[in-house]
Amino acid sequence: MKYQRFVALGDSCTEGLDDLLPDGRYRGWADRVASVLDGPGFRYANLGVRGRRLDQMLVEQVPSAEALQPDLVVLFGGGNDVMSGASAAQLARRVDAMVRAVTSFAPTVAVFTLSDVSQRMPFGWRMRPRIEALNDAMRVAAVRYGAVLVDVWGDECVQDSRFFGPDRLHLSSLGHRRLAGHVLAALDIPFDPAWMAPLDGTAAPASLWDHVRWLRDQVLPVAYTRSRNKLIGRQPGDGFRPKRPQLLPFA
Repeated sequence: MKYQRFVALGDSCTEGLDDLLPDGRYRGWADRVASVLDGPGFRYANLGVRGRRLDQMLVEQVPSAEALQPDLVVLFGGGNDVMSGASAAQLARRVDAMVRAVTSFAPTVAVFTLSDVSQRMPFGWRMRPRIEALNDAMRVAAVRYGAVLVDVWGDECVQDSRFFGPDRLHLSSLGHRRLAGHVLAALDIPFDPAWMAPLDGTAAPASLWDHVRWLRDQVLPVAYTRSRNKLIGRQPGDGFRPKRPQLLPFA
């Protein structure tokens, strides 16, 4: 099927962190999908905003997406719900509400499971039950509402640090390229098979100093920012705007 009006919804991953272009802008999986779909009459909007949870996307992004009358919506979300400690019941309710809303107006909707990033960091096992709960909810909602499921839970490349940025959560350029490949494969759209090819060699294992530096440079600043925001009533992502709020030609 040839899609003409593609809208991407989500959080920082949809925005494109950490897939930097030379000019400092973020690219990301959605831009890469759009580059393959691009052609005469094609339009693309990206409403993703870093830090946003599913319940916030439902209020902030879904009405804008519906007004754009897309024929394809791809949603990547739930990671911030997991990180904020949402319960399995909360995750199920938020996923169901989000997928139900988007499938009510878009003829084709694709949703993601999350990969098992818990194995990539010390004490990550504490997140794994919530990731599994989110993924279970996504699978149920995809069946219930007829969405395409982009299931990346079993992707073995999650164990390769080269697919991730410095914080071990956001994807690197290689990771975004691979995620775009997963989307296109799920939609049965041809793309460059190199996007899904395993990388040569193996990534160097993280040393004790690597873990210490990760805690110092990535975890502690985020924890401080979250605590400060909570004190002043600020939500993650406040002040940021979607990078492509309107349906426009990709080029």
